[in-house]
Amino acid sequence: MTASTDPHKESFRLSMLLNDKRYRSYTFQFIALLALIGAIAYLGSNLMANLRAAGLNISWSFLGEPSNYDINQTLIEYDSRSSHWRASVVGILNTLLVAFLACITATILGVVAGVLRLSNNWLIRKLMAFYVEAFRNVPVLIWIIIIFTIMTATLPRPNAFRGDNATASMVFDSVAFTNRGVYLPRPVFESGSWLVVLVFLASIVGVFMYRRYATKLLYDTGKLLPTFWPSLGILFLPSILFYFIMGQPISLEYPSLQGFNFSGGWTVRGSLIALWFALAIYTGAFIAENVRAGIQSVSKGQTEAAASLGIRPRRIMNLVILPQALRVIIPPLISNYLNITKNSSLAIAVGYMDITGTLGGITLNQTGRAIEAVLLLMLFYLAISLGISAVMNIYNNAVRLKER
Repeated sequence: MTASTDPHKESFRLSMLLNDKRYRSYTFQFIALLALIGAIAYLGSNLMANLRAAGLNISWSFLGEPSNYDINQTLIEYDSRSSHWRASVVGILNTLLVAFLACITATILGVVAGVLRLSNNWLIRKLMAFYVEAFRNVPVLIWIIIIFTIMTATLPRPNAFRGDNATASMVFDSVAFTNRGVYLPRPVFESGSWLVVLVFLASIVGVFMYRRYATKLLYDTGKLLPTFWPSLGILFLPSILFYFIMGQPISLEYPSLQGFNFSGGWTVRGSLIALWFALAIYTGAFIAENVRAGIQSVSKGQTEAAASLGIRPRRIMNLVILPQALRVIIPPLISNYLNITKNSSLAIAVGYMDITGTLGGITLNQTGRAIEAVLLLMLFYLAISLGISAVMNIYNNAVRLKER
């Protein structure tokens, strides 16, 4: 009878970092990391030395100096006496605004066009194919200029709305489309309005929760709950109820013609509209192809099985096809969102002051701080791109197929 003993564990030795395959790869990776850090440090020190020799010391004090220029489209208070830093913040907000609007619009256009490209209707299918081929094969800068030129050349001037002999009129006496932009009513928030806004935000969350519950109930039990009308009720009825309970604390300020231009309300400049729609229709064509490829990646047996259960074609697309197609659609969709954000730098072509036009344009030319301005530009675009990628990757992991 023999007694079994555990094998003797070999003690760690420095030679094992190279001789033992369990540690060798970590050793080489650590050496490569040190070499990379050393190379970056050498290049950085060499750059700083050359800059000092040329009298170009890095300084960020210029951000606190007065900007001395105006910006025609702002989301926060700004005038020519504001600092370059505030002008940069205005540019950042303008960039985020047009990127957000273009991403939402391009997604809607792309999904609709991608689904209709597979329609059984020959005319619709060819029209969507024409849209995709026409818009994605022409540079987006050309579309920006075309849309901006059409707006400035065809829409009436503000003085066309003046007097009894006016040749133009406001839509519903509240919206004016002019060659300078679109003038919209602006909500004015009074005491108690925060509660109405809070209820509306809670209603948005409630809509998502209800639709998620309806989808889960359908998958678990096969019971189909209506979603459209209940979603509208959840979204608007609580807000309307609290709006009247709080004494109508939100009013509208309508634009009115004063002198040679409109005043009051919201002003959406033609440059913003041109950039927004050009980015949306251009990127929407690429998204449409991604959606079409994602739908075609789903086996036809899925459609046939759903149809055999008596499910209507629209519900087959919403409940069976698109959820499975998302695993193919989402990865290239991330790249399209990143392209929208970076292509927004073309705004300078129509005078829309984004971060490239403020920090990378006028501020750079006034102060001569090219290195600092370019570094900040790179940091902003890098941060927003990584942020978009992180959010979309989280969503991609949430919708991917779960293997058993």
